[in-house]
Amino acid sequence: MFKRVETKWELTMFNSIWTAVWKEKGYELEFSDNALERYVAISPEGKYIGTSEIKPYEPGVSLIDNIAPFRQHPKVSADPAHVAEIDKIAVIKQYRGHPITDLLSSAVYCAEKYQFRYFISLLEPVFYRALRITFHVPMEKIGEKTFYKGDYVIPVLFDMERMYRNKEQYEWLSYPGSGNWQPGIAF
Repeated sequence: MFKRVETKWELTMFNSIWTAVWKEKGYELEFSDNALERYVAISPEGKYIGTSEIKPYEPGVSLIDNIAPFRQHPKVSADPAHVAEIDKIAVIKQYRGHPITDLLSSAVYCAEKYQFRYFISLLEPVFYRALRITFHVPMEKIGEKTFYKGDYVIPVLFDMERMYRNKEQYEWLSYPGSGNWQPGIAF
């Protein structure tokens, strides 16, 4: 399940998870002051095991524009107010697998909540492939693979609106109103 970060303790858990994963991968740490939402994935045993962060996007101001040409993409430039950045998707090593569906669900939930049409992100190539092949996440590459803060990343644009308007097409999606929602999921 996933839960919105609401307390100082949850923020501490959030930060401890993504920083541990970043260090494991050899990435440079980059803290965000302006997060719109932060989510944690929670195991059935109640352990905090994964993170995702949604940040506002400002064309030409957001740091992500320094890595890839996001602001030049027609879908972004046409309506930047309906675009956000998703960052800090991380899962503790021993729990990798199922929590990804919880974190993806949290992203779709947040996009629908705020009526974002698109999310932009920099993805590690193996994760990009998993999202495309295993989860059939509608996304497009909007630049070439580039080295950034310790690893190669692929700049992508996620079509979030397509997912929240067609929930039935994503069997992994689980949140209220999705058809797959299970009581007990925390928001």
